[in-house]
Amino acid sequence: MPTFREMHRPGHPFVLANAWDVGSARMLVALGARAVATTSAGHAFTRGLPDGGQVTREEAIAHAADLAAHVDVPVSGDLEDGYGPEPADAAETVRQAGVAGLAGCCIEDVAGDGSPYAYAAAVARIENAVVAARAAPVDHMLCARADGVMHGAYDLDEAIRRLRAFREAGADVLYCPVPGTPDDLRRVVEALDGAPVNALAVGPLAKLSLAEMGEIGVARVSLGSALARATHRVIAEGARAMFGDGRFDAVPGMAGDAVDDLLTRGTP
Repeated sequence: MPTFREMHRPGHPFVLANAWDVGSARMLVALGARAVATTSAGHAFTRGLPDGGQVTREEAIAHAADLAAHVDVPVSGDLEDGYGPEPADAAETVRQAGVAGLAGCCIEDVAGDGSPYAYAAAVARIENAVVAARAAPVDHMLCARADGVMHGAYDLDEAIRRLRAFREAGADVLYCPVPGTPDDLRRVVEALDGAPVNALAVGPLAKLSLAEMGEIGVARVSLGSALARATHRVIAEGARAMFGDGRFDAVPGMAGDAVDDLLTRGTP
């Protein structure tokens, strides 16, 4: 079986399936996931917190390590901005992720309120994170994110400028969530000249097949909080029917034995 690093082949993407608890991770593995990532939003939801809530660095890493202990595929952590504005904060987060045995993690270039770190500060944060990743006791794949386009804080040209700098700093994977259209995604891939690029399957990009993502040159495709939000949509729609109309037919349930089978198959 290829290592997590070996899975990252530009033009031959794999799906990095985002799970929010052990059960969802095991189901995804049973259904074919070759690697799993956490989702900071999905994890926050399980704690009764909104996306961008008050989950701490220690809690996020412990959550990712818990998933890794219960599945037999690589697990990468969604670790937001590294839980602090300083380069040392990003480095300490990556250090702890490596010690926890995670196969990789993502570090964003925006703060919790969506405001971007200044260009030089963002690059310095990734430079320090790379040093921590290389010192990890396991091979740790650092994904550097340029999130400003998604937050409306800067344009795609600035995202590409940052991603190029992150690549020069030594980041293993580059990621601009929600760049826009498939053509915008292609611009990102081509600007990074063969470096592994992560694509988020949302909005216009969700209409692309895995093969079409590969034609663009993507190395991996993640789901973010999409599956977690889908489960919450079922809860909301079912509850509105029950408590509003007195109906109980709005919940598309899955047979218990089918769930049991997937959980068993997803166990190491």
